Formats: sequence, structure tokens, C-alpha cells
Amino acid sequence: MQQRHSQEAPACDFDLDRLVEALAHWHIDHRDGESDGTGLLAAVRDRISAEVGALTSLMTGEQDRQRLGELSRWLTENVERLAPVLESRGAQRLAHSWACDHEGSRLVVEGRVVMANAIDRDLAGFGAGVIQDPAADLASLLVGLEVRDEPRLARRALDGYLRETGDYEASRLLSVYRVIEAMAGARRALRRLEESGGDDERPALLAETMSASRRYLELAEHHTEFRFPPLVIGVGVVGSGKSRFTRNLVTRLGAVRLASDVERRRLEAGYPQVDDGAPPVDRFSAEATDLTYRRLARCAGLLLDAGFPACIDATCLSREQRNLLRHQAESRGLPVLLVSFEADEATLQRRITKRARRQALPAEDGLAVLSRQRAAFEPFSDDERLHLVHLDTTADNAAETLAGLIQEHVHWS
Repeated sequence: MQQRHSQEAPACDFDLDRLVEALAHWHIDHRDGESDGTGLLAAVRDRISAEVGALTSLMTGEQDRQRLGELSRWLTENVERLAPVLESRGAQRLAHSWACDHEGSRLVVEGRVVMANAIDRDLAGFGAGVIQDPAADLASLLVGLEVRDEPRLARRALDGYLRETGDYEASRLLSVYRVIEAMAGARRALRRLEESGGDDERPALLAETMSASRRYLELAEHHTEFRFPPLVIGVGVVGSGKSRFTRNLVTRLGAVRLASDVERRRLEAGYPQVDDGAPPVDRFSAEATDLTYRRLARCAGLLLDAGFPACIDATCLSREQRNLLRHQAESRGLPVLLVSFEADEATLQRRITKRARRQALPAEDGLAVLSRQRAAFEPFSDDERLHLVHLDTTADNAAETLAGLIQEHVHWS
């Protein structure tokens, strides 16, 4: 049994957004920046060996053991493939899981308890109290939601966590960690049967635990499947509705959204501090904008490599910006779609004025931005039109239309 390093916080309930924020910031604050990644790689290998060994001893059916053997081989191959990533993430690693410091915390959504253990991490099993990557905690949360038929919540959690931390590289490890956590779930289910004293007099318990175990195994197998994720690039001026509609793609279609305003602020926070009296860094300068789009492109590439659909929420006014992003999919042989978010002038002005009023800002500033963006927009090239769809965001069924257009053009479901 692993020894836990816990300074236990009082139990509390989290809604999903607050849980994701708490998890992300705890991970940021508890990274061990002085360590290398060799211990992390060894810990992952040890965890896999422990889970496979425990499940092997608990399984009685030959078919289930064969499935476990396939999962074990897949994990071994992919951990070797991702070993350089794990070793490079030494500064990201944690001494122990978030769950060790938050025992008794629950995930509550709209008044119902979804998980009595907020991220569904097994504190009594293998791995929670040892060196690990933050992606292991995230994977535990995602698997816990997925196995409970909450895919929309899982998609929101993934999108929110990556945007909060900016750790898009973690996506490359999530398939491995999801398989490990699903195996842990299967082990917990079978262990409950063992601890009950067997199944001779409890056929209902046997059926329930075997069903739960196989459900976890099916989920693990699902995460070993190879995918061809698309890249969706939103294009549109301020007020066009692109942010609202790209957010909708997270829960409807499972995309991870990359927002230019978020990444621009993240880059700005990383700029070197200037001397007192020096002018502040212009976050909307040409250089800052170029760095922002390069950051968006790099993050999109990481998500696509990991098998996650990526959706860009940015104005994408120039062909150079759109081509930089489009190349991330095309260079990988993956589908790409440009979505032009459009609205008439009166609607744009009305939306901008309403937003300014809500934020207690002068509407004239937003309208001036709209004018500059319209002047700077470069029309789509013939090559771009091969991947382009237009969306009237004022239409009543715009969200359904967008989902249908994406599924039609990139076969994404």
C-alpha cells in the first residue's frame, strides 16, 4: 500500500467548473520544478505493472484476461513511444495526487452527486501517493465521468483544464493515463466482489461487479483506438458570434477550444518585467499577435497529435494566420475546416454595444475595433475556399447547422 502525503483539507462539494479550476491551480502550485522525469517514467511503468498484476489475479474468465493482455501490450508500446515526453516533463511532475489533499470532496452537478470522490481517484490503490504527471489526475476525472455516462461533462472538464493550465502537452499522455485509470476502475470493481466473500450466495453482486469491470475495460479499449481528428478554424470579426459557437462545439462534438484572447494573455503574463517608467508591453502589437498565432498553431498540433479535435477561436484576419493554422492539420494528413462566422452590420453593432454595456466599457471602442478588423480582413483564397463554409450566426438553428456542416465536411461524430 502506498503511503499518502496528505495534509487533509476539509471535505467540500465542487461544481464542475470550480473543481476544474481548483485542480488546475493545485497542479500549477505543486509542480516539482527541481526534478527530472526519470522517476516519473519509472512510476508510470510500476503503476502499469501493479494494475495488470492485480487484475490478472482477480480475473477468472479467459476472454477478459486476453483483453487485459492486449491492453497491457498497448500500454507498454505507447509508454515507450512517449518516454521522451514523460522524461521532458520533470518540471511538471507532482509528489502525489490532488485527491490525497482533498479526501471527502465531492463533484455535485445541479444538486446531484456525480462522484463521491471528486476526481474518482483511488486513494487505497496504486499510484495516488507517488510521483506522477498532472495528466494522471485529469485522466481519473475524465474516466470517472465517462464511465458514468457523462461525456458532455468530461468534454467540458478537459477543455476547461487545458485552457486554465495551458498545459496542452498533457493531451499527448491522456490516452495512456485514461487506459490506466480505466484498468484501475475494473480492478476496484472486482476487488469489491472479492471483499464480499465471493459470489456463491450473491449472484446479483457477481453480475453487477462483472458488468462494471467490463464497462471499464470497454472504455480502456475505446481509448486505444486510433483517430483522425479534425481542425476547425473559426474566422470572424468582433461580434460575429465565433466564441459562442466554438464553445458550443466543446460539449456537442468533443472539440478542445483554443482561444486567441486566452493565449495572448498567457503570453503577456510571461513577458519579462520592464523597468519602472518604461512603456507597458503592447499585447496587440504585430509581434504579440504573431506570437499568439504561433502559440495557437503549436497547441493545435499537440492536440491533433494526441487525437483530439481542435477548434480555433480567433479572428484569423490574414491568410498568413489561417495558413499557419491550416498547415497543422494538412501536414499531418488530417481534415481541416474553415468556418466563416457572419452577421449583418446592424447585428454586429448591436452585439458589440450590448457587450460594452455589460462590461461597463465605451461602446465606441468596440465599434472602432470592428472597423479596423473589417479593413484588415484578407478575403479567402481559392485554395481556402476548398475548406470553407459560411455560417449565418443570426439564424435560429445556427448551432445545429454548424454541427451538421462539420460532420458533413470532416466526417466528425
